[in-house]
Amino acid sequence: MTEHKRTLADIKAFITDMDGTLYVSDRVIPGAPEFISLLRERGYPFLFLTNNSSARAVTYRDRLRRLGIPAESEEILTSGAATAQYLLTETPHRRVFLMGTPALREEFIEAGFALADLGAADAVVLGFDKTLTYERLKRACLLVADGAPYYATHPDFTCITDEGLIPDTGSFIEAIKSVTGRVPHVIGKPQAEIVNAALAKVGHRAEATAMVGDQLDTDMTMANRSGLYGILVFTGETSKRDAAKSRMVTPNLLCSSVARLTERLQAL
Repeated sequence: MTEHKRTLADIKAFITDMDGTLYVSDRVIPGAPEFISLLRERGYPFLFLTNNSSARAVTYRDRLRRLGIPAESEEILTSGAATAQYLLTETPHRRVFLMGTPALREEFIEAGFALADLGAADAVVLGFDKTLTYERLKRACLLVADGAPYYATHPDFTCITDEGLIPDTGSFIEAIKSVTGRVPHVIGKPQAEIVNAALAKVGHRAEATAMVGDQLDTDMTMANRSGLYGILVFTGETSKRDAAKSRMVTPNLLCSSVARLTERLQAL
């Protein structure tokens, strides 16, 4: 029997990246509000998913609203929130040395963690730390080298902004690896931990859910590994040339932008 090849018509739910897919910094990508509006009108369950752990869901909600995209905090999952939830449900670690922004630190405290800026720590957690200092990087290296359990919210090397690409958590992972030889247990895209959390929120199996994103190494790698229907857009970090050169990662569908994806959905 010939296996059915999935098409866009088979998709029942959507997970969509934000940075580079719906906006860049505070600039909305044309067609993004209309795309989300169409998902709502058609009754598709959907989730905004970001590897950027520097802000909380409520901050992303407010940004989306400013850009004309209606959103609720419950519709947004960040790698920071997914990491806190994973540590709470899957590990005994409750006193952590956290490298992250004030927003991420606040999120962990509210989740019930003690932040071990000094003294003993159960684990090291590395996020997108825009407040990074040498002293905190040194402490993380010392703890990791001493064998502390080590986690990271996501593996992205760069974050796209209006100024260009800036260093993200993956760059810090490499710095710590160069000193300690260790790499962390990563929770965010493309790992299974965040896939499971996202699918639980949209309420559909992977094969009936699309992942819309702009990156091959996170969004589309996650889709390929987990069986999601990968839709790659070219409004962020990946160009058509990058996609054509890729041999390891194969999206199911290529779209110039979410505006073009909206047209494809309207034609169904």
